Amino acid sequence: MKKLKVWAKKLKQQLVMLHLAYKDKRTPWYAKVLIFVIIAYALSPVDLIPDFIPIIGYLDDLILLPIGIYFAVRLIPEKVKAECSTKAKDYKWNKKNNWLIEGIIIFFWVLIVLWIFRGYFKI
Repeated sequence: MKKLKVWAKKLKQQLVMLHLAYKDKRTPWYAKVLIFVIIAYALSPVDLIPDFIPIIGYLDDLILLPIGIYFAVRLIPEKVKAECSTKAKDYKWNKKNNWLIEGIIIFFWVLIVLWIFRGYFKI
């Protein structure tokens, strides 16, 4: 159980590091796109596999998220990665901007649902 808590804390710190790298101007645009998708998925209430399905429901959080983080971290320049990792240890989230982030995430999922329905129903 202790290892799981340490792993979860490290994962959270990596998400913060990605958030900081996203805001850095030295991060390439393609890395920012992947970082946005990862953070949106991590914060989103919508999962590819719903969590209420036993065991399988948590696989997306336990497998897809770490894989996405791994690839995003590899796309970030080393200097930016080092600086953002240091800042992430003491970072405090600005909760005033959460409504904006949540709105963007909801908008993103609405677009996906509309795209799926459009393709399915040939609208």
